[in-house]
Amino acid sequence: MKNLKKIIAIALAGVMTMGAIVGCGSSGNSGSGYPTKGVTVICPWSAGGGTDSCLRAFSDALGKELGQTFTVDNRTGGGGVVGHEAIANAEKDGYTIGMITFELSTYGPLGTSQLTSDSYDLLCRVNTDAASVTVNAKWAQENGITDLKSFIDYCKAHPGEVQMGGSSNASVWHIAGGYLMEETGIDIHMITYEEGAATAVQNAAGGFINGVTVSLAEARSFIESGDLICLGVMDEERNPAFPDVPTCKEQGVNATYFTWRGLATPKGLDESQLTTLRNACAKAIENEDFKSYMKNAGQTISYLDADAYGAFLKQNATDVAAAMKALGM
Repeated sequence: MKNLKKIIAIALAGVMTMGAIVGCGSSGNSGSGYPTKGVTVICPWSAGGGTDSCLRAFSDALGKELGQTFTVDNRTGGGGVVGHEAIANAEKDGYTIGMITFELSTYGPLGTSQLTSDSYDLLCRVNTDAASVTVNAKWAQENGITDLKSFIDYCKAHPGEVQMGGSSNASVWHIAGGYLMEETGIDIHMITYEEGAATAVQNAAGGFINGVTVSLAEARSFIESGDLICLGVMDEERNPAFPDVPTCKEQGVNATYFTWRGLATPKGLDESQLTTLRNACAKAIENEDFKSYMKNAGQTISYLDADAYGAFLKQNATDVAAAMKALGM
């Protein structure tokens, strides 16, 4: 009998020990040490664009924080609607998240989607990027265009002839062209690209269109190759990666305009998973490799935590709707 009691006591001790181990492993991590496998990160825009490159760099930093691979999945189409819907409609298991962008604020006014910032659980804002006026270098040389003023003068002398690319219809870089026209009184022909800015930049570099109103980061490789030349950036200060490129304001054009990008999950994610991801984002934003990449790419790190990001998005939706109305969109 004594031996039997001893065996039972040992068995019970083992069960208690196992329970303690399981409980320890689940603390703050949604019951399973989340994440226990790789995470898919949806990008609503094409590979090679500013959103894609920023997201890949940040996904690498997140992966290092959480010890899993964060793999970018480009879901393009519909002016970003396809990708944004894919994020909102993904399984609420913590293994599919995504990057939402400026265009989310345009879907309501356009009537293209019912998605809003309330369709997601927010993680953080990662980046803001100012628009630029960037043109084909050969075309500029042939027409005596050396700065923003000479570009504006040329456009006024050739109304409606200059073709500038953005991304999709009513996207951030399409609206950037509208802002430029409003501020300068010029008439340019905006060409849209549903898959995103990467194609617009390639077409501008190849001379198929005259230029683009995208970010410096997205045009960088072709600026450095000499195929494109940036005439001005729509920001308050010069971009540290392009110290020789003046702002539009420096050249007498009061145009300040930027996109934003941040991470979100499907609405209704487990709170402990949200906490894990938000804490990882706060650490990943300080990752030295990520900061170095963003600096070299000419992209601005503009971190906001989930609460501040939510407040920003509410105001941004109101401001963008007003701007689109003013531009007749």
